[in-house]
Amino acid sequence: MFIDSSMMRTNYLLEKGLDTESLRRNVIANNIANVDVPHFKRSEVNFESELKRVIMEQQDENAKLPALLSDTRHIPFFVPRDIHSVRHRINLDYNTIYRNDGNNVDIEKEMVDAAKTTMRYNAFVTALNNNYKMLKIAIRTV
Repeated sequence: MFIDSSMMRTNYLLEKGLDTESLRRNVIANNIANVDVPHFKRSEVNFESELKRVIMEQQDENAKLPALLSDTRHIPFFVPRDIHSVRHRINLDYNTIYRNDGNNVDIEKEMVDAAKTTMRYNAFVTALNNNYKMLKIAIRTV
């Protein structure tokens, strides 16, 4: 019962956010380290769009089409996804080229992304600490 509560769901999402921001920081550091390597393609972490898609699917009841599956080999129209199945992905950017040597790392963009990542990480830590403080207060009053 408590495991399925909104507080535990929020804690799970905050923990996944911390993991994602940590990975994003490593990917950005790798991009910055390879700024002068010819033909290097920058990477980026994709998590938010996958999470948004799962949440939108859960909220939209009209997206679920019923299907009659009379055989185990049939493919269902809609496969429900849970928030716990969302994973972050690292994507390579092959579409852009900023320099003549084929490298597509823009150092200014990477530095801005690094600052955003640090701020998001700190916000997630603060929110997670607040959730644990509320849980501690609730346990203390019981």
